[in-house]
Amino acid sequence: MQRLYDFFRRHPTGVDTFWAVLLFGFSGLWIVSGLHGAAQQLVGTAVGIGLSAVVALRRKWPEWMLLLTIALGIVQLVFDVQANLGNFAILVIIYTVASGTTRWASRLALAGALVAPTLAIWRFHIARTDQPVWGLVFFTVLFTVPFVLAWVLGDSVRTRRAYWAQLEEKAARLEKERETQSRIAVAAERARIARELHDVVAHNVSVMVVQADGAAYVLDAAPDQARQALEAISGTGRQALAEMRRLLGVLRTGEKPEGGEYVPQPGVEQLADLIDQVRGAGLPVDFRVVGEPRSLPSSVELTAYRIVQEALTNTRKHGGPDVGATVRLCYKDADLDLLVEDDGRGAQHELYEDGGADGLGHGLIGMRERVGMVGGSLDAGPRPGGGFRISAVLPLKPGR
Repeated sequence: MQRLYDFFRRHPTGVDTFWAVLLFGFSGLWIVSGLHGAAQQLVGTAVGIGLSAVVALRRKWPEWMLLLTIALGIVQLVFDVQANLGNFAILVIIYTVASGTTRWASRLALAGALVAPTLAIWRFHIARTDQPVWGLVFFTVLFTVPFVLAWVLGDSVRTRRAYWAQLEEKAARLEKERETQSRIAVAAERARIARELHDVVAHNVSVMVVQADGAAYVLDAAPDQARQALEAISGTGRQALAEMRRLLGVLRTGEKPEGGEYVPQPGVEQLADLIDQVRGAGLPVDFRVVGEPRSLPSSVELTAYRIVQEALTNTRKHGGPDVGATVRLCYKDADLDLLVEDDGRGAQHELYEDGGADGLGHGLIGMRERVGMVGGSLDAGPRPGGGFRISAVLPLKPGR
């Protein structure tokens, strides 16, 4: 049964042609029995063929079939070919046009539904019956109702189709929006993880490189210092692994690392440990806190920590020998101000111009992204008189 229904849906014109042939068969019986005279039978046959063609081709050319129906109706009125079973095609074409999207054709079909029954009653009944006027009016109204209902039903189908089309369009648009949002979310998460990995790897590996160079330099002359450097390398490596486990842990849904807890994200309280580690790697750092420390949003704490970490890493990379750094953390009513500067030779111009667009200054790009995510501002560039300076303002209230 389902296959038959699918066949009918795939071949609508074939189905309409079947009903058209059937309709013409009934019309032919009426033509033979109800019409007298060769001329009238010839006109009746032409009208019957035309109305059958209207049914067969109504889906393919609905507007043209409507105009053909009007022409055939006029021919019936002129040649006195009374309404018959073949005129059922008028109901069909009125419904078909009303269910379509061509508005002028739908209005014309409605006008025909209102006028055609009246003209038929006037032409074929008033002159031939002695029925009172009220009876003719009642019969005309009763005869008009099916034609109007055919138009109303078709217009209702058109409205429902339009409604479903809007729903499908809306669903498709929402699906595309969800896909776009998902891609944006994935890209943002990848960028966040990339920033975290960059900060963790760049800082800790640079510390390990400095310590390894120092150990190799004093290995023969001062074994104890070399041993301390190797211990520092070991501790730094473990710290890097712990932070990388935290990052990888958030990617494994429902999976916890050994010990049952993720390593907490670093914040301003860990800045002292970070600076001690940097000092142990041979970079003198003057660290001061201005104002009264207080609880901060976790996003602001992580951003402040990563900025200091990246800035000191850049100082070790680009500051040259005998470089020193200064870190200032200033608590204000609505902002956390952060200043990191050094007295070295500074970074190359292309590393900070446009945030490192050449691909070398990914650390500064990450800083700007982090600060932008919390609604703050960042200024990075060479200091007057030498060295490099990074200044950030991090708002403590969202929406600022």
